[in-house]
Amino acid sequence: MKKIQMVDLVSQYQKIQDQVDKAILDVVRSSAYINGPEVKAFQTELESYLDVKHVIPCANGTDALQIAMMALGLKPGDEVITATFTYVATAEVIALLGLTPVLVDVDEDTFGLNTDQVREAIGPKTKAIVPVHLFGQCADLETIMQIAKEHNLYVVEDTAQAIGSSYHFDNGSSAKAGTIGDIGTTSFFPSKNLGCFGDGGAIFTNNDELASKIRIIANHGQTVRYYHDMIGVNSRLDSIQAAILRCKLPHLDEYIKARQAAADYYDKAFADIPELKTPVRDSKSEHVFHQYTLQLAEGIDRNKLVEYLQSKDIPAMIYYPVALHMQKAYQDERYQKDDFPITNRLVSRVFSLPMHTELEKDQLEHITSEVLNFIKNH
Repeated sequence: MKKIQMVDLVSQYQKIQDQVDKAILDVVRSSAYINGPEVKAFQTELESYLDVKHVIPCANGTDALQIAMMALGLKPGDEVITATFTYVATAEVIALLGLTPVLVDVDEDTFGLNTDQVREAIGPKTKAIVPVHLFGQCADLETIMQIAKEHNLYVVEDTAQAIGSSYHFDNGSSAKAGTIGDIGTTSFFPSKNLGCFGDGGAIFTNNDELASKIRIIANHGQTVRYYHDMIGVNSRLDSIQAAILRCKLPHLDEYIKARQAAADYYDKAFADIPELKTPVRDSKSEHVFHQYTLQLAEGIDRNKLVEYLQSKDIPAMIYYPVALHMQKAYQDERYQKDDFPITNRLVSRVFSLPMHTELEKDQLEHITSEVLNFIKNH
């Protein structure tokens, strides 16, 4: 059996090695390293895949979130609602801009924003909602968009873990994650479902005016070189990364199917095991399984399980062991620990198994049998 990786990027690369190597070498030979034709071509191809008017590539997913917030013209003290159960970058950029992150709990099944708490959190200073499509499944966008419309709020989708997912509305229409709110953002970090070989990110919007602002902000606030009309940043996707992403984008749906097949195997193996809650698949959102995250029943020692799996050469991860409302940087007298009962439970019970496009049957058999062996004996 091949060594099990949490994410096997080597095997994925080997399948398209000739194409990737040629793409990288072509950029080197052209020396068009910054804003070259590969970046523009990738932008166009991703716009087509997502069916969105504007894709603006940038340096990484955190920059994408920051630039999105800057483009909305939010002012210091404005409040932005987001989830407490997420990676820190989501709230980090809000705080960096002098805005006030307002943290709310998540849904027990989908890990998306708890929309009841979103409604309760809205106040006179609220200007935006940032739903996080965690682990590969969309938050309740239909309800979130309705809330935003009722209160005249912006919606910025954090799509770093769900690119390629489709969301289905009650009226029968569908759209790709990241294209439904005012702005969508993503990361091309190597382990993402669509990942490059370093850092990279992008911003999506169907709004022409916002797209124009985003492009200006990402380029030092200038439309003409040395003439700066806005406060901006320096954030761009380099040509080599764009070339790599162009090679991988045509395979994204294939990659998603491979992840879903692995998730199906896990689901079947863990069905009817009361100590394990498998990921709930919302009928309104395609789950693209950036992570396969299980919830343990009370009484099962998660740390011992992770240690046991590692002793069997099975990597396992905990996303995320400390919620934002418990992080030193984001503690706030507005919050009491009991305000987030679902997140408090999740941070002590979730764990993620290997999930990537190259998982093989013997690896899946080994992983599932050892998880079940631990559960049986504990």
